Amino acid sequence: IGAGIPTPEGHWLVANRQIAGRGRLGRKWFDGQGNFMGSTCVEVRGGDPPPHSLTLLAACAVRETVAQCLPTSDKLFIKWPNDVLYDGAKLAGILLERTNEYIVVGIGVNLACAPELPDRKTTSLRTLGVAVDREIFAENLAKNWVMHLEKWREGGAAAVIANWLNHAHPLGTILTISDGLYAGLTGSFDGLEADGALRLRTNDGRISIIHAGDVSMYAETKE
Repeated sequence: IGAGIPTPEGHWLVANRQIAGRGRLGRKWFDGQGNFMGSTCVEVRGGDPPPHSLTLLAACAVRETVAQCLPTSDKLFIKWPNDVLYDGAKLAGILLERTNEYIVVGIGVNLACAPELPDRKTTSLRTLGVAVDREIFAENLAKNWVMHLEKWREGGAAAVIANWLNHAHPLGTILTISDGLYAGLTGSFDGLEADGALRLRTNDGRISIIHAGDVSMYAETKE
């Protein structure tokens, strides 16, 4: 996927291991044996919602699939824009890239193991006491993805944002921007703009609109 010839919608490429996987900003991606590492394509069609809203859709689809594996999802939520966390620890990551009229959606989920990172907590479903077959997880994710993609095209970005907010960190959560134009800015989560941008309220009451950047939560700081 992404090598020149697009893969039709509905098809997935799932890797056993990756030798050149990467995350946001070119970070090295951890390819733990038994984890889910997959990609799919979305064709950008006339009349579709803004393509960047797919990052929120992807987070919702992954979060729903993970929730189906757990006895309870009370501690499972999305951190803006698309990290899936359990009790503040990163469980899944998503990266979108555009190739001509296609969006390549790359998804990694820690099913069997998780990397040790210096700047954030991580976890896996196995660590949480849940054994998940990767093939079954992939099938469930593909089904959920089709459902969410249909809702995206029918209901637009507003429907995706509403669903995302239902499963994200609560309003008032303290967030810090760790890179980009607003690096170092800290404020409370004040919801999303109509285009999915982050609204951050600082102590002086001002609202900053963040369109891109890594976000850290105080709960992620390692002790």
